[in-house]
Amino acid sequence: MILRRCLLALMVLGLAGLNTGCGSLSKAKPPPVTAPAARAPDQPSPPAVKRADGYSRYGNPGFYEVNGQRYEVLQSGTDFVERGIASWYGEDFHGKLTSNREVYDMYQMTAAHKLLPLPTWVEVTNLENGRKVVLRVNDRGPFKDNRVIDLSYAAALKLEVIQKGTAFVEVRALERPDEVETNAASASAPDAHMFLQVGAFGDRDNAERQKVLLTAAIHQPIRVFEDRTGGRVLYKVQVGPISDVDQADQVVSLLDAAGVAEHHFVNQ
Repeated sequence: MILRRCLLALMVLGLAGLNTGCGSLSKAKPPPVTAPAARAPDQPSPPAVKRADGYSRYGNPGFYEVNGQRYEVLQSGTDFVERGIASWYGEDFHGKLTSNREVYDMYQMTAAHKLLPLPTWVEVTNLENGRKVVLRVNDRGPFKDNRVIDLSYAAALKLEVIQKGTAFVEVRALERPDEVETNAASASAPDAHMFLQVGAFGDRDNAERQKVLLTAAIHQPIRVFEDRTGGRVLYKVQVGPISDVDQADQVVSLLDAAGVAEHHFVNQ
C-alpha cells in the first residue's frame, strides 16, 4: 500500500510538471479574527514615502522570502486580476509598521498582498455576497495556504467577512482609486462557483490521465474543462465545484498530500 501511494505521488508530480502557470503556497500563523474595540474611523494614516514612479521606497524589493517560499514582486499592477480566499487582520497589528513603513490602522481601507507593488489600489469583490470595496495595498501577506489578500478590519467589516473570518473574493488592480464608479460598499449578484485548477494541457489525453490519478488520490469531484479562448485549445483539470472556504482548505490539504503544490482558483 505504501509503495502504491509513493508511485501515485510520483505520477501526479510528473503530470503536474506539464502545467501552464499555477500559483504556489506558503504556510504561516493565521491572522487574528477577534473583533476590536470601537474607535473613530476617520483618523488618517501617515502618507507613504513615494518613489518617482509612485511606489513606496520600502516594501518593493525584486523578491523576498518567507518560510522558504520566494515571492517576486510585480513591477506593475496593470491588468492584474485574481480570485481566491481573503482573510483579515486587526488589533494584534494595529499601530505597527506595514511593509512600506506606514503605520497600520485597522480602521482604514487597506490590505496586504504578497505580489502587488506598494501602494496599489485594488477593487475587492466578495463573491459570496456581491459586496465591493476599493482598498489601498500597503503591506505584505497573507502567508497562509490559499489566502490571496489580508483585509484591514474596516475593509472586512464592509465586505461582511468579520464573522466568518474568510471569504471567496476577486482582487482587481486599479490605476487610480476613482477608476470604478464608487469606493463605497455596493452589492451585486454573488458569483462563487469556484474550482481549484491543478493543470492545463494542450493534449486532452494528458488532462484525462491527471484527472484519473487525482481522483484516486483525493476522492474529490474533478473535471476536464475545454477552454477555447485566446485562439488555442487548453484542457484544464479542475477540482470542484468548491462551495466554501472549509472545503477549499480540505481540498488543498489533500492535494498537498498527493504531491500537487501548484494550483489556483478559477470560476469557469
